[in-house]
Amino acid sequence: MTISTSLALFVSMSVLALIPGPGVLAVVSRTLALGLRQGLIAVTGIVAGDYLFILLALFGMSTLAETMGSFFVIIKYAGAAFLIWLGVNLIFTGCKAKGPLDQVQTMPSKSGGNLSSFLLGLFTTMGNPKAILFYASFFPAFLDLTRVTSIDILAIFTVATLSVGSVMAGYAYFAFKAQSTIGRSNRGAALKYGSGVLLIGSGIFVAVRE
Repeated sequence: MTISTSLALFVSMSVLALIPGPGVLAVVSRTLALGLRQGLIAVTGIVAGDYLFILLALFGMSTLAETMGSFFVIIKYAGAAFLIWLGVNLIFTGCKAKGPLDQVQTMPSKSGGNLSSFLLGLFTTMGNPKAILFYASFFPAFLDLTRVTSIDILAIFTVATLSVGSVMAGYAYFAFKAQSTIGRSNRGAALKYGSGVLLIGSGIFVAVRE
């Protein structure tokens, strides 16, 4: 894959990542509720999901993905349920909170933890079984899938990390700045409540999307 092709792929994937969707909602809500670190961990989950779909597309496994339709439907609804569960949990912890944001963040919460943040991002991506079809139709515009080398795969992973990862990390950063502003105004409980609503909305979006 040439440098010009890599740049074109980077720009295209960056623009697509900028479009608000469940992934953006998941990262923003996680950052608002639990801080920048957890938001960035959610970003790694999103990128990991993209890696899987990229491999499926590059190795011509779109037909296999279609035959596994029932499996993807299960993942879709499991991911949606996970998002909704995290949102409900945040709302309950937000309703119990009475102090500023730093007190809210130190409360024991089942919605916290690195693993749940990673799974949040991963399930958000995996909840879109049509992503494999997107990648299968997207990559042929940039390279010949019948002549993909290990170097090409490494380059594509790098482009995906820098484009999708940096865009999502940018969303997390701006959400963190907003979190800091709201935290100084002692509105931590309202912040968790709003983040929970965002997660529930994201889960519902994933569940009902065709």
